Formats: sequence, structure tokens, C-alpha cells
Amino acid sequence: MSQQLQHDVLVIGSGAAGLSLALNLPGHLRIAVLSKGDLANGSTFWAQGGVAAVLDDTDTVQSHVEDTLNAGGGLCHEDAVRFTVEHSRESIQWLIDQGVPFTRDEHASVDDGGFEFHLTREGGHSHRRIIHAADATGAAIFTTLLAQARQRPNIELLEQRVAVDLITERRLGLDGDRCLGAYVLNRNTGEVDTYGARFTVLATGGAAKVYLYTSNPDGACGDGIAMAWRAGCRVANLEFNQFHPTCLYHPQAKSFLITEALRGEGALLRLPNGERFMPRFDPREELAPRDIVARAIDHEMKRLGVDCVYLDISHKSEDFIKNHFPTMYERCLTFGIDITRQPIPVVPAAHYTCGGVMVDDCGHTDVPGLYAIGETSFTGLHGANRMASNSLLECFVYGRAAATDIEAQLDQVSMPRDLPCWDASQVTDSDEDVIIAHNWDELRRFMWDYVGIVRTNKRLQRAEHRVRLLLDEIDEFYSNYKVSRDLIELRNLAQVAELMIRCAMQRKESRGLHYTLDYPGMLAEARDTILQPPTYAD
Repeated sequence: MSQQLQHDVLVIGSGAAGLSLALNLPGHLRIAVLSKGDLANGSTFWAQGGVAAVLDDTDTVQSHVEDTLNAGGGLCHEDAVRFTVEHSRESIQWLIDQGVPFTRDEHASVDDGGFEFHLTREGGHSHRRIIHAADATGAAIFTTLLAQARQRPNIELLEQRVAVDLITERRLGLDGDRCLGAYVLNRNTGEVDTYGARFTVLATGGAAKVYLYTSNPDGACGDGIAMAWRAGCRVANLEFNQFHPTCLYHPQAKSFLITEALRGEGALLRLPNGERFMPRFDPREELAPRDIVARAIDHEMKRLGVDCVYLDISHKSEDFIKNHFPTMYERCLTFGIDITRQPIPVVPAAHYTCGGVMVDDCGHTDVPGLYAIGETSFTGLHGANRMASNSLLECFVYGRAAATDIEAQLDQVSMPRDLPCWDASQVTDSDEDVIIAHNWDELRRFMWDYVGIVRTNKRLQRAEHRVRLLLDEIDEFYSNYKVSRDLIELRNLAQVAELMIRCAMQRKESRGLHYTLDYPGMLAEARDTILQPPTYAD
């Protein structure tokens, strides 16, 4: 039997953004944090590099702001960048207070006012400002925040819960647009439960799984973006999908990212013959922004007809490599690669969704009662290209801001009552799940081929034609069969793919992560690409 559940705050997503929000809410609120798989399956756990913040006395807010604006291809919203950077130090202090074991600087003189934690540098940054926990920062942060959440009796951590769709007043035929909760598939029972909530938060991560090759875990299907779009929220800049330049190229290595911190500590990109190539593409060489490095690698691979290039840090001492990159060293060793002696074979892979659901500084979407934070959202911080290690910072800053905003509204919002249960009376069990698998594979392949690192009008038109056929087929399947995680994810992924294609077709220039051979130049005026759903009320 399906259940009716009620919470003050429903958080869909259990990564850095969702946990930060939950932990910053008052302890008397009843909070549900949903994970569609195991709690550690999201992107946060696998983040390696660190968190960008102004922490050292030699660094400034203005410098961090300028670096972000430069990396963003003229499309960052300066107010959002400044808001994020100005709240960076307090967000890091909050993480330290939670007990995150950041790597300490053994040479720091704390008595003289020095910063006690080690800071590294990554592409696009003019200073060392990346605080980290060796090369497993995401795991350290996630494990710490999860432990804190488990100590809070008001926070329910619910695994194997897949959000199907948001419940809004409009959906129920009522006057108004407010979000009232969500329908959620409980994979343990196979039933779709009804979650009523005073406030609902989308913290579901990005949509990099829309591409055939990605550094992201399997759950990065754009669920929050698709659900918000169907509920009436605008989305923006979904043409900007960041391809991480360096993912391990090995037949047995699934989605293993080679941290940018290696290049920050002197690793060099080389062709198969050992020749360096980044100096030919950018004066910043290996520390150029990710879009430039990824395109350079893509260009060299196509020019030479090779399967990969190589990232080499073997010129550093063995002790340095093992102390700074223990996770990377051990993981590569399992594939027979000793990074203290050998270069690492790498290729670009889809990594981060820079666009998303439009929000303000508090995470408000267009739908009252609905928030979006983290990679699901579009804040204006990342512009046309996200600068390294700003994404985790965005999770903490906006997670805490949304929590503060929710707390301020508690007296004004009552619990929704008498929400209708999910109606599964007209559907049957599917006996053709092969269709889901086929459509999933087709979608990810044509997105990689036609909406990848380099695009053309013809490629985008082909992608648009195919995604519309897929959407019709998926919609028919969704209408007739019981929902499953695979079907829900495919439906969401196809919807977000269509939005990405539409955004890409509207941008008649090359800027940041969107590079098209038909419009190789950059327009004088930088504009966001904003899509408005048909249900959106002006």
C-alpha cells in the first residue's frame, strides 16, 4: 500500500547542497532527505579537488570574483558571483565546525596569523585558494555532514526513494501555483508514496549522464531540472555542459575523474610521443580554464586519430605524489598505472551542468514553496564555463541561504492537507523493458555525437529530431506502464536533453563551453538563454 507522509521540509537529494540545507534548518522542523539510491551514490562523495574560497591573507574577494568572471566567458552574473565569494569564508568555517578533516599545512605558522590548512591551486585561479582533504574532499565532506545529519532526530534520511513529479496547486486544479510536495517511488515496496511538505527543495545534482562518456555517477539524470520544468519553472543556459578535460581512459575504469589538482601541482599534458601541446593553445598552459583544455585535447585526439592523451606528474617526487594524491595513486595502481613513474591516459568526459532551474540568492524558483540549490539550479555564478571548485562552494552558500529563507517563512506557511494519492489504476507491469534500455543508449550516443564539445547547426538539428521522437515514445510508455527508476530517469533525461538542444540552437555564437563551427566568433553582448515552459504564468 502507498503511504501519505508529511514533513515541514522535503529535500530531494542527499548531497552537499541537500545536507547543508537540512543541517542549517531549525531542529524542531521535521525534515525528509531523499536519496534515490544509497546515500553515498551522488556526485559529492566522488568530488576530489576541493572547495574554492578566499581564506589566505594574500588573496582577496575581488581577485576570486575576477577569476570567476574571466572563466565564465562574460556570462556570469556579477552579483551572484560576489554573493557567493563573500560568503565563502563563513561557509568553510561552518564545514570546519562540523568536523570536516581538511588537509593541514604542516609549514603554516598559526601563531603568526597564518592559515592552518593547506591550499592548492586549480585552473583559472590566480591564487592558491582550494581547501581540500587530500584528493578525496567530497568523501570527507559528505561523510562528515552525513554523520551530523544522523545525529539529528528531526532529519529522516530515506534511501531508495525516487521522486516522480512535484505536486503543485496547478497540477491539482486549484487556484495558485504553490508546490505542495512530491510523488515518490519507494523502491523497497514498489509503491508511489505521497509526500506533503510546507517547503520542497530540489538538490538532485546535474544531468551529465545525458552524455555517453561522463565522470558522474549513474544518478546524474537531471531529475530536478525536468521536474521543475514540468511544474512551471524557467530554466537557463543548459547549452553549457562542462566536459572535464581529464578522465581516466581505461576499459575497466567507469567514470573515474583525474582531479584538476594534479595540474595545479605541476602535472603536464602530453601527446603519445611525449610532446606537450597546451602551450600552443593558451598562455596559461595546463592551468587554462576547463573549456579551453577540453577543446585542446579533443582537437589533438581528432587531429592525430588517437584514443587519448596523457597527463604526466611523474617528474614530481614519489613521496610528494603519494602524500598529495593517495586516492589517485591507489586507484590508478589498480588499473596497472603507477603515476609516480608513468603518465595517465586521459580523455574529456561530461562533468558539470552549468545551467539549470532559475533561482535567486535564496534559491527561490518561479514556483512558490519550491527551492533549487546546487547543480540543479542556475544562480548565474558559473556563466558560460564553471571555474574549478566553485561548485561545492555554491552548494554550501546557497544551501545555507535557502535554509535561512525557509526559517523566516515558517509562520506564514501551513502544512498541505488531503493530497490525492498516486493513481496507478490504469497502468500495467511492463514486459518490454528492453525499450527503456535501447532509448537510454540511443539518447546518450546522439547527445555525445551531436551536442558534444564541438557542435554545428546540422548536428543540433539531427539531435532535435531524434529527441522529439524519443520523447513521444517515452511519454506513451510512461502513460501505460508502472513507473520504475529506469523509466523515471529516462523520462527526465530525455526532457533535459531536449532543453539542452533548444538552448544550444538559440545561441548563435561560440562562448565558453558552447563551441559551434557555424558561429565560431563571440557576440559583443552576452545574454542568457532562457526557456519558459508552456505552463508558466507571467
